[in-house]
Amino acid sequence: MKVLITRPIPEEGIKLLRKVGHRLDIYEKDDVMPRKELLKRVKGVDALLSLLNDKIDDEVFAAAGANLKIVANYAVGFDNVDLAAAKKRGIIVTNTPAPEVSETVAEHTFTLMLALAHRVVESDGYARAEKYKGWGPNLLLGTDVYGKTLGIVGLGRIGMAVAQRAVKGFKMKCVYADMKPNREFEKEFGARRVSIEKLLQTADFVTLHVPLLPSTRHLLSTKQFNLMKKTAFVINTARGPIVDEKALLKALKAKKIAGAALDVFECEPSIDCDLTDKLELKAFPNVVLTPHTASATIEARQAMSKLAGENIVAVLAGKAPLTPAK
Repeated sequence: MKVLITRPIPEEGIKLLRKVGHRLDIYEKDDVMPRKELLKRVKGVDALLSLLNDKIDDEVFAAAGANLKIVANYAVGFDNVDLAAAKKRGIIVTNTPAPEVSETVAEHTFTLMLALAHRVVESDGYARAEKYKGWGPNLLLGTDVYGKTLGIVGLGRIGMAVAQRAVKGFKMKCVYADMKPNREFEKEFGARRVSIEKLLQTADFVTLHVPLLPSTRHLLSTKQFNLMKKTAFVINTARGPIVDEKALLKALKAKKIAGAALDVFECEPSIDCDLTDKLELKAFPNVVLTPHTASATIEARQAMSKLAGENIVAVLAGKAPLTPAK
């Protein structure tokens, strides 16, 4: 059977698909496949392995035709895929929430937290600019992470993995906001489930781990930033539009919060949505930016590739998918 892969990915999944005899059409360039090219090459395929920056909608399904049985999205999130349109056509959609991904993103989240608290990026720039003239008691003072309160918005696999590092490693206190209580988690980590408003008022570090849905778009905006401590930090490794960028910029300018670390952006791949407002994220020294690389380790990306391949193999063999998107 024929499988279209919209961008070169690590070999684990590709080897698996070839081993069982599927014919692969892999886009040659390490870049987003142009829409016109996608609509052309998807025709007649049995499976589509897409990436998070591919818009997979009913136009794509129509172009593919009746053979298309599965869209295996190479990402944990799947807001780029029209699930309703897929369901109408009987197309299965899967994602790649491999355990390795949760651990890697949790590591990156904690890295950003430490970078903010200890002003690592500022200090690096200071040293590289040869401004360092000797030790001083007030030079680039940061803040401790140890013993502070962590607020987790969205207690999925990644949120829990962040909590493990925070509570077990840094003796942090933990509060979380989620639709459902997790009593086992609360018992193990001494955590409390609170409203998002209470979380924002309480936490020294707020980390976001919710999917992008209509209900979570601009989950943090002006009202929410006004609730936060002026000494608090925001970390977003989930999806960019969860944070209202304009509101964040205004909060930073007004010093409503102490800083932010972003791995994702509202108008991605653009770092700033509006260049006419004279407010840029990169201009703030208390903002740490990484280019959507929270899961960018060899181990995590290979695990994602393998899981995407396994989902395709299962569905094309008439079996249930391992990780259906839901």
